[in-house]
Amino acid sequence: MRLFVTDADGVWTDGRILVHPDGGESLAFHVHDGYALRRLQEAGVEMAVISGRESRALEQRARRLGVAELRMGDLDKGPLLEELVRARGLQRGQVAAMGDDLPDLALFARAGLSIAPPHAVDAVRARADYITRAAGGAGALREACELLLAALGKPLR
Repeated sequence: MRLFVTDADGVWTDGRILVHPDGGESLAFHVHDGYALRRLQEAGVEMAVISGRESRALEQRARRLGVAELRMGDLDKGPLLEELVRARGLQRGQVAAMGDDLPDLALFARAGLSIAPPHAVDAVRARADYITRAAGGAGALREACELLLAALGKPLR
């Protein structure tokens, strides 16, 4: 595994967006997810986030965690992943994807391993190779990272 690409809303978060009266927004991220993401990167797996929505909160969190690629604001996720894979010379089997809603099926179609949180929509759960026990924003991302680390023979420490 060389690249782990995820959606954000519903994977990094519980899917809720708190909109403030001034138009700003808040998202909640789980600190345990961040720790596991860092360990996965240290094991040599590059992180990418492809989100259909622009979010300054996500941008801040992803940058703090050293996410190499952050693409926001485009629901046509397949071409974005193809671009990342091509630029790195990767094969499908070197890519894992995690998502929870219909636009994420394009990620699944281009990845060797597809992962979904348990609250994902039916069509996504049906196409997922693995469904986490933990929900998005509550450890699902950590669980996926632990799965990938175990497959690399580098369990979370």
